[in-house]
Amino acid sequence: MTQPGTMTAMSKAMQDCVQACMSCHSVCEETMSSCMQMGGQAQMQIMRALMDCSETTRMCADMMMRRSPMSAEMCAMCAKACDMCAEACMSMPDDAQMMRCAEACRRCAEMCRAVA
Repeated sequence: MTQPGTMTAMSKAMQDCVQACMSCHSVCEETMSSCMQMGGQAQMQIMRALMDCSETTRMCADMMMRRSPMSAEMCAMCAKACDMCAEACMSMPDDAQMMRCAEACRRCAEMCRAVA
């Protein structure tokens, strides 16, 4: 039991998951910008998946860093959002940014499942 007002150190798995979430968030934001520059080629389904993933990964990292009691559930939801985003990005296999995003999403999903 910890003293009131003290926090236990984050596990290595949790630290790795936070880093993967922050990295995925950043790549999703970059990919959204890339999609907007493409114009009509970027499908709304991909944009929605990118937005959901970007926001979910940021919130997941925040919850883990503040040791929220709901962080495990958030990690499970984050893994699902990342899986959906990776799938959406894979629909444009010739786009290097989309492939980079899909890879970041897959890695984040894997890390989130390990923590959840």
